[in-house]
Amino acid sequence: MADRYLSFTGTAPGRFLTRRLGLPQPAALSRRSSRHPRFEGTLLHLTAGKSDLDPAPVLARTGLTAGSADPVAVVLDATGVRDVDALAEVHAALHPVVRSVAASGRIVVLGAPLDPADHHQAAAQQALEGFVRSLGKEIGRGRTVNLLRLTDARAAESTLRFLLSPGSAYVSGQVIHVGDDEPTAPDDWDRPLAGRTALVTGAARGIGEAVAETLARDGAEIVVLDVPSAEEDARRVAERLGGTALALDVTAADAGVRIAAALPGGLDVLIHNAGVTRDRRLVNMSAERWSSVLDVNLKSVLRTTDALLAAGTLRRGGRVVATASIAGLAGNAGQTNYGASKAGVVGLVRALAPRALAEHGVTVNAVAPGFIETRMTAAVPLFIREAGRRMNSLAQGGLPVDVAETTAWLAHPASGAVNGQVVRVCGQSLLGA
Repeated sequence: MADRYLSFTGTAPGRFLTRRLGLPQPAALSRRSSRHPRFEGTLLHLTAGKSDLDPAPVLARTGLTAGSADPVAVVLDATGVRDVDALAEVHAALHPVVRSVAASGRIVVLGAPLDPADHHQAAAQQALEGFVRSLGKEIGRGRTVNLLRLTDARAAESTLRFLLSPGSAYVSGQVIHVGDDEPTAPDDWDRPLAGRTALVTGAARGIGEAVAETLARDGAEIVVLDVPSAEEDARRVAERLGGTALALDVTAADAGVRIAAALPGGLDVLIHNAGVTRDRRLVNMSAERWSSVLDVNLKSVLRTTDALLAAGTLRRGGRVVATASIAGLAGNAGQTNYGASKAGVVGLVRALAPRALAEHGVTVNAVAPGFIETRMTAAVPLFIREAGRRMNSLAQGGLPVDVAETTAWLAHPASGAVNGQVVRVCGQSLLGA
């Protein structure tokens, strides 16, 4: 369903009226497309504190031109901020340039991991999180602000390319940790998944279909998995993307075995997108409503991931990306079952990620969507839908492609240093983000 308020605020009368009434003024976001695959313009690289990091070579490969005039992106290296006094340099660096950042522009602050042996450094670096999240809520004009914790810029190249691109339009106020694993650079950054196989559950429609399309765009051979009742739609999606369809109920006890049998050549990317809602307040929720949501959203994810790892179907260098939700992080009335299932996904990711990487060479991450414009949210009552759209820093709902772009970054072969992360795709929701 079209966001008529967003369209209205894009007109001269709409801008005048909303400004006079103090209403939200969302800006149309600049998203990635075939005609707009990356930003064009200048990137301003700043430093606060004494940094040993050298991100310049990586930043030079983003396609942006180094410069200070009306930058489309600003990268502030604050990894050298080790005490409260050095935080003044963060203010001094960004204060003069914030207004000049282009609409839909990007600000990325580079931070260091917290040092448990130095509480002054830990305090100063933790302060960057409050700074970034606060700036994200005030900067406006469709601009985003994120914090990237890292020790090696080379390992963060895929992440920097993502955060400094139109693909990250609905990701703001996030803190992403990148390890120092040696990156695997693709032969072609425009088709990084060429020669790889990706399976997407719940891919016959909605967010799953957008994920499948985006991974196919990046070169992956796609397996579109959905329930037997959606087999016709799944086949249509698969045919359009040059992939294959697999009709399967992911809650079946043998789902993992059947997926492995359907992929004798192995699998590189596993996307757990299938999910259901059965909303009721707890006092009115039947056991069947509870169990059906937990079975699809959590139990099937655990069981199939375990089976595919044990069978060796997921090859080394593989990626698992599960779908959580801000409902699992902040809670939501009428969704105790859904919130529990999505919080469970977060627990799965954080516990499995280090072991899966050590034992199988596979990373495990999650995306946590906020209010995304789908057929499901279009059925939400008007006032609740409008509240969902406006209660984030970008004052609008996200699109399925926003979740898909974030998923594609986590699935990227050069994202091996990103592991155990839960990245909210919510426009920096004012709840739980």
